[in-house]
Amino acid sequence: MLNKRISKVAVLGSGLMGTGIAAHLAGCGLEVLLLDLATEGNKNKIASDSLQTALKAKPAPFYDNKFASRITVGNFDDDFPKIKDCDWIIEVVVERLDIKKQIFEKVEKYRAKGSLVTSNTSGIPIHLMAEGRSDDFKKNFCGTHFFNPVRYMRLLEIIPTPDTDPAVTEFFMHYGDVILGKQTVLCKDTPAFIANRVGVYAMAKIFQLTHELGVGIDTVDALTGPAIGRPKTGTFRLADLVGMDTAVHVINGMKQNAPDEQISKMEVPKFLNFLVENKFFGNKSGQGFYKKTAEKDAKGRPVILALNLETLEYAPSQKEKLPILETTKQIDELPRRIKAVFKADDKGAQFLQRSFLGLFAYVSNRVPEISDTVYAVDDALRAGFAWEVGPFQYWDMVGVSAGAELAEKQGEKIATWVKDMIAAGHNSFYKVENGQRLCYNPTSKKYEPLPGGEAFIILDTYRSNKPVYSNAECTLHDIGDGVLCLEFHSKMNAIGEGILRGINDSIQIAEEQGWKGMVIGNNAQNFTVGANLMMIAMMAYQQEWDELNMAVNIFQQTSMRIRYSAVPVVMATQGYVFGGGCEFSMHADAVVAAAESYIGLVEVGVGIIPGGGGTKEFAVRLSDEISKEGDVQIPRLIDKFKTIATAQVATSAYEAFNYGYLLPTKDSVVHNAARNISEAKKKVLELAADYVKPIPRKDVYVLGRTGLGALYIAAHSLKLGHYASEHDIKIAQKVAYVLCGGDLTSPQTVSEQYLLDIEREMFLSLCGEQKTLERIQFMLENGKPLRN
Repeated sequence: MLNKRISKVAVLGSGLMGTGIAAHLAGCGLEVLLLDLATEGNKNKIASDSLQTALKAKPAPFYDNKFASRITVGNFDDDFPKIKDCDWIIEVVVERLDIKKQIFEKVEKYRAKGSLVTSNTSGIPIHLMAEGRSDDFKKNFCGTHFFNPVRYMRLLEIIPTPDTDPAVTEFFMHYGDVILGKQTVLCKDTPAFIANRVGVYAMAKIFQLTHELGVGIDTVDALTGPAIGRPKTGTFRLADLVGMDTAVHVINGMKQNAPDEQISKMEVPKFLNFLVENKFFGNKSGQGFYKKTAEKDAKGRPVILALNLETLEYAPSQKEKLPILETTKQIDELPRRIKAVFKADDKGAQFLQRSFLGLFAYVSNRVPEISDTVYAVDDALRAGFAWEVGPFQYWDMVGVSAGAELAEKQGEKIATWVKDMIAAGHNSFYKVENGQRLCYNPTSKKYEPLPGGEAFIILDTYRSNKPVYSNAECTLHDIGDGVLCLEFHSKMNAIGEGILRGINDSIQIAEEQGWKGMVIGNNAQNFTVGANLMMIAMMAYQQEWDELNMAVNIFQQTSMRIRYSAVPVVMATQGYVFGGGCEFSMHADAVVAAAESYIGLVEVGVGIIPGGGGTKEFAVRLSDEISKEGDVQIPRLIDKFKTIATAQVATSAYEAFNYGYLLPTKDSVVHNAARNISEAKKKVLELAADYVKPIPRKDVYVLGRTGLGALYIAAHSLKLGHYASEHDIKIAQKVAYVLCGGDLTSPQTVSEQYLLDIEREMFLSLCGEQKTLERIQFMLENGKPLRN
């Protein structure tokens, strides 16, 4: 591999994608030069305005807005010579070959020999852009296609040309994964590369079936969303999000350039042309397939109208009640849902079957045209379109032989290599052997290990092994080298009795059986949504105070068991790390957080305080801060108080350091979420070498009444500013009581257990409040907080 370190990058073009790439690179620790066209007056205005827009954008393109300081803006007229100091130059200008070639001619003039040059084009052939350039340029040039929004979409397609040095290709495949946190996929220089080639076919096929079968667009979105492991936008809402002009441009581009007959036969539907002609581009123009009105429904939500594809008129959105949608709602596991689709016979099931069978045939014929490997196609669709699984993984759920037979009955053509594979007795593209994930290689006609297996700990590969321990809510795996991993698998990974018992039992096993330590982590979308609210609600409604006191005490002692274990315990987090999950993380020896970890103590939103040791832990961390800096006691106290009292959630792992949920002395960030468990395992082994069991703290410095007075004033100011209701203030005062160690006459030191006892007392007192019970019930019924 190329032995190169990248510290400075030039991004040429500051549009939505250019600025998104610049923000992401800055977030990954790189110095960025962001250039665009010069304007009269303030010559840097275009790039500067783009950067300011990015700082206000939602969802945020930066992990933390302070990383914007790593970006310098400039213009093509004055600042192009500065690219000589850049290790990597990425072009992100308008999608026109002539303009891109002009830019690369200029790049050739100023770049340093050996610097890497790439294009972010989504479809222009990469080799055409390098025509006329020097040998050094050509060998260091390739395509690096990011997806929008750059921070959140995990796909990075790497597209070499015949002249690209293989070491450069290998470098970007590794660098994009480890440093930029992306799922890198090696693509051939074919029209639309991999993700858009397959994803746009899938979308166009659904457009065609919607028209043929006369299904409403809102029903199709229900069918093609989470029911089959795809984003909740479904298909038509996704088109509104992408923009109709973009969708038509891509479909037409593929019709002209893609050599396959499935695409060339597809017509742009009349309804799509209707939308484009009327400039109904989707979300960016205010209406597309859907139109939001000023009217409100009975629940006070805006009335959404859906386009009737036959009449081309808008009407109130009405989903059909299809049996397959009811069936899939009852099934948690995706493979079982897909099997159910192929067993059913209603209109919705037939729609999905035809869609899937068309997809199976399509991808079978794209190998080896767009990729030599099956897994690259699946990786691209998962990371680029946020599907839970890729096309070949869906096919495995149906069975390769059964899927091929059904597709051919439907008139689809299955590729010869798949028929040869079936004839050889193979009925799956993927399998696990001896804890190793294998994928069928159509070239060698053998199963081969997936690349990078050692770097990624995928817990599914351990399913065939006997677990070290398990219960209904969690499983303890041996992940090698004397390290255990406790995986949650309750609904939404909510923390209930099974997980609490599992953590305690697993730590005991690790201690008594001589394991080096334990990771707590999973490969789910979210680490955990927090405590099982239903369990708390039932006890509170039935006024079973002794049982509730015991349950909260168990939660607290589980956090303390994590803290005071005889072996290191490290958390590997991603997605939601709410409530109890945040509390457990704060008590671990270390947290290896995926950059996209959304961490927070959110309990105030349901009318309670963090009661699993979280409020106590903020008091402990405050004590450690103010004992070092005596003059900032009250400001630091108010900061900690506001974080809990306003249920602040960090929108990235980096932001979690600002709120005090993560600590720079023990916690770290990994950009690729797929690596968090393997990195956490490394941390366990590092800590295990000379690990000493910590001693419970009895030296926590609290401010008593001195602090309480300041916090009650702070709470009152929230109410005066209309940021908080009466009940919010009551909860805030309970938070303040714990942070200050109660109504003590003077500042003094107390034990952790003392703080846990008053934390539990405040938690229980709020569970007896009618307004708290209303908040809990509303959250359980609606999935969002009630402000009462």
